[in-house]
Amino acid sequence: MIKDWKNLLIPYEQAVEELKVKFKSIRNEFRRLDEYSPIEFVTGRTKRITSIINKAKLREISLDEIEEKIEDIAGIRIMCQFVEDIDRVTQLIRDRSGKDLTIVEERDYITNNKGSGYRSYHIIIKYPVHTAFGEKEILAEIQIRTLAMNFWATIEHSLNYKFQHNIPDNIKNRLRNAAEAAFKLDKEMSEIREEVMEAQEVFQAKSSLVEDIVKKMQNLYFIGRNQQVERIREKFTILQEKGNVPELRELNRELDELMARYELKYYS
Repeated sequence: MIKDWKNLLIPYEQAVEELKVKFKSIRNEFRRLDEYSPIEFVTGRTKRITSIINKAKLREISLDEIEEKIEDIAGIRIMCQFVEDIDRVTQLIRDRSGKDLTIVEERDYITNNKGSGYRSYHIIIKYPVHTAFGEKEILAEIQIRTLAMNFWATIEHSLNYKFQHNIPDNIKNRLRNAAEAAFKLDKEMSEIREEVMEAQEVFQAKSSLVEDIVKKMQNLYFIGRNQQVERIREKFTILQEKGNVPELRELNRELDELMARYELKYYS
């Protein structure tokens, strides 16, 4: 019988935080390289004690067996913009298997969606946590879904909580209709995926350039090159309003040359 739930959950809480950091870092790396990221954002949680107990009771799992038989005490969700991104994220996770995590099972609720309309891709993993008392390998669940799928799942979860998993039939039917509408939205967005990705990559490239240029102008200003900075600033203001990325890149190269002339170092 479990007596100390707080201590039991510590490694799971640690796993959630570490996994969130790992996948946020992957997202940020794509963006630093001015590439489209298949990861839009990442969330995570440890299951509440009441939820663990209820799930154990429902599945006739003794409390001494919950760590071996309940796979989602620790869980993260990776949200994607497009259905196609889910495959890419799944492959990123497969590529890590055997390194910092091990895949136990994959469950495709997108191709084989549940009767309720629920869609998501689940990956059960074993994840090693380094605690104050040594390494402990725990089970965790990674859910990968689109923003539309996540919106629907969040609403369904709230309704299940309200009706204690006995949602009235008329609401169930509406939920199924809403699930189909969400899936239709995902399909429509996939039709314009290339255009959206291109627009986002251009925006990201421009944002990175603007940030670099501003920082370099500040460095030159601090060493007293005010006239040169003012000339560049005026040009920069015009180019920024025009949104001309090639000309912004050329201005950035001009700043690099000035930085090199005055032996200034720049850290992005």
